[in-house]
Amino acid sequence: MTLESPQIDDFVRNGLPSNDRWPHLQYEFTQHLCVPQLNLVAELLDKASARGFENNPFLRSPSLTLTYSQAQERVNRMAQVLTVDLGLIAGERVLLRSANSIDLTLAWLAVVKAGLIAVSTMPLLRASELGDIIEIAKPRAALCDAALLDELRIAQSAHPQLQTLIPFNSPQDETSLEARAAHKGAEFAACPVLATDIALMAFTSGTTGKPKAALHTHRDVLAACEAWPRFVLESTPADIVFGSPPLSFTFGLGGLLIFPMWAGASIYFHDKPLTPARVIQVINQVGITICYTAPTMYRQLAPLAKEQGVPSLRLSVSAGEALPDATRQLWKSATGLEMLDGIGATEMFHIFISSKGDQVRVGAIGKVVPGYTARVVNEEGEELPAGQVGKLAVIGPTGCKYFNDERQLKYVQNGWNYPGDAFRMDADGYFYYQARDDDMIITAGYNVGAPEVEDALLKHPAVSEVGVIGQPDPERGMLIHAFCVLNQGCFADEAMKNTLQDHVKATIAPFKYPRLITFVPQLPRTETGKLQRFKLRSIHAR
Repeated sequence: MTLESPQIDDFVRNGLPSNDRWPHLQYEFTQHLCVPQLNLVAELLDKASARGFENNPFLRSPSLTLTYSQAQERVNRMAQVLTVDLGLIAGERVLLRSANSIDLTLAWLAVVKAGLIAVSTMPLLRASELGDIIEIAKPRAALCDAALLDELRIAQSAHPQLQTLIPFNSPQDETSLEARAAHKGAEFAACPVLATDIALMAFTSGTTGKPKAALHTHRDVLAACEAWPRFVLESTPADIVFGSPPLSFTFGLGGLLIFPMWAGASIYFHDKPLTPARVIQVINQVGITICYTAPTMYRQLAPLAKEQGVPSLRLSVSAGEALPDATRQLWKSATGLEMLDGIGATEMFHIFISSKGDQVRVGAIGKVVPGYTARVVNEEGEELPAGQVGKLAVIGPTGCKYFNDERQLKYVQNGWNYPGDAFRMDADGYFYYQARDDDMIITAGYNVGAPEVEDALLKHPAVSEVGVIGQPDPERGMLIHAFCVLNQGCFADEAMKNTLQDHVKATIAPFKYPRLITFVPQLPRTETGKLQRFKLRSIHAR
């Protein structure tokens, strides 16, 4: 007998790729997850008592610590606000907007436990970017940190399908999520979703600048726990986890929520911006044992760690951008710790190539994580001999499922996922990252699509044409470099550079602004008018 999904709202399910476009999924270590019904929050939070974690610290901040049991009760109350007060039905989308915090974590868990679909957004996004996401996901409600409502209200005015904004982190506001939840009971039965029902839509900008929504099922997220966390990370209930990646990134969602829950560990969220000095302070004052951040931050942390020490830290995880070996060695010299490197993808949920500290090889990201299969192939999808550079292809218990997007055909070919990276593999199975095989710019851990920056610059009246590339940089991995053709009468000087940079910061998320701007008389194009980015890369930055 085939069970019907309780996700009555089938908008997302109807946007899944057709069966012939799905990635091949292999469950080498996750056969126990091949069951009809599976709610990931029920597995990770509700079963904490049965796993012996009920009274363990779970969520920590400078002002609050919640055990697994206490967090479960708050999640249950919030889930009732969503389903009773707002009348949301399983399968509907809920947009979340906040910096990393205990409140955001509880809200996310409540959304997914109720059978709704979480649509997390970065706090730096502007109204136009939020509008793009609203247009695709069509959420009826949003949960937003009270301090970040302004841009979301602007987006809502242009997208009235977003009917309800509920603030949180505002306990004095009677309309806030926490105030509403305080009047609810402590019990809530998790929605009996199917294992194949969607838990989250993870947005990635891609190289075209148009957002793509990668869909992940309840089974996908739990299956990811049985791969990299089990075989490489090896976290324990004694761990206190901390880091900088936003929970709206799957890197942050896995590392700073899902994987610690799977291990029964706790997570620390700070309430102030994470400068290098503050990161070291938190590590030492709180006793952090696992830290997640990007190579750029590790370079900035290294001299402070060498000076002050980080005695509690046992694992430092780097991902989000290529890890230069110089950064790895700088960190090891400062702390004695071998960094855990890894490559993952929003479309794959998390890391699928990595190595433990004692298995690190200089220059390599690592070996394929147990549960996954990876190979380096040519344009025809044929596996290349060791040492040759080609495209990375991956299969495992997770895979790309874009929502209503023809780019699925490019990412998934013959059941294999193609993350868009060029690699080579040595005879011992170690993978060496070479470059992106598209126009994605990965800077300080953020993915930025070149066309999105170009579009922002072209909205300034001084700019006639523009081409944007990523320029290699030892500190940030890549720098966003814009080549601008100005309109007649505009001056190509430092004042203009500053003006354009400020314009981009005000138009799209500030981290997407071009740190380098070169003014040129014309852009290299093909006879058909297509921009030749490879020629821009040969122009020396001025």
